[in-house]
Amino acid sequence: MTKRSRIILHGKQGANQELRDAVAAVREDGHDIDVRVTWEAGDSGLFAAEASKDGIDTVIAGGGDGTVNEVVNGLLQVEGNTSALGVIPLGTANDFARSAGVPLQLEGALRVAVETEPVTVDVGRSGDRAFMNVATGGFGTEVTVNTNPKLKRLLGGAAYFITGLGRFSELEPVQVRLRGPDLDWEGKILVLAVGNARQAGGGHVLCPEAVLDDGLLDVGVLPDVPDDRQSEAVSELMTKGLHQALKDAARFWRVPWVEVEAPKGIYINLDGEPTHATHHRFELEAKRLKLHLPESTPLLSSREQGS
Repeated sequence: MTKRSRIILHGKQGANQELRDAVAAVREDGHDIDVRVTWEAGDSGLFAAEASKDGIDTVIAGGGDGTVNEVVNGLLQVEGNTSALGVIPLGTANDFARSAGVPLQLEGALRVAVETEPVTVDVGRSGDRAFMNVATGGFGTEVTVNTNPKLKRLLGGAAYFITGLGRFSELEPVQVRLRGPDLDWEGKILVLAVGNARQAGGGHVLCPEAVLDDGLLDVGVLPDVPDDRQSEAVSELMTKGLHQALKDAARFWRVPWVEVEAPKGIYINLDGEPTHATHHRFELEAKRLKLHLPESTPLLSSREQGS
């Protein structure tokens, strides 16, 4: 029996000729693919839920990290969901796709979604919102939230770096307390990352050892540093990632859940969805969703072990 796939396509990509050609080529090989194009906010999640209820085998998020997040949440709101997730990277940064090794060439990404066997992976959650990639807080999150959309379209992921340089003078550490299993840490931070996968904000590797099937979240912070080291810290963060930013300062933990308390509040970005609160709880839902990944992906512990 032929498996059915449905692409949930961001409305801005409706006329993408490369994608049209990719769909035509894959259909010629006998794959059953239909397409739903979004029109307004909320459509991605709605269409994903409808696809799950229709018994579609693979629901493919065609867009950026925000579209992936919406599709995941749409699938997971359906009790007993059996649809797998595929990804076609069509956004500015495509952090999740890049982290997972999904081809940026559209036909290649589509073939991963329709021709590979899905694997069961973990999903992160904060409140009623699920996330596949990395939840971020602090300076990098404010950069992402405040990056001009026109600049993102023009420069792609480099736009975040330019915005970060421009906002450096506004950098203020955030007082937080982190609580979790064998974790109780308090201090001022420049950056917080809670990762199911590895990178965010336009290619910044924040959780370098995170994998999607270990039942754990990777939590990292860059604590506040003396004024004369802040420029160095932010520069290394924006160019090398959290794991390389002042190696002697960054801290990492691996936990199934973590609570973040910030008396003055902290911005948290969940795969493109910014929120601001004084308390956030993140937890990992193990083996929650089926996902199509390339054979070469670094995000599976079993693949890393060669099994």
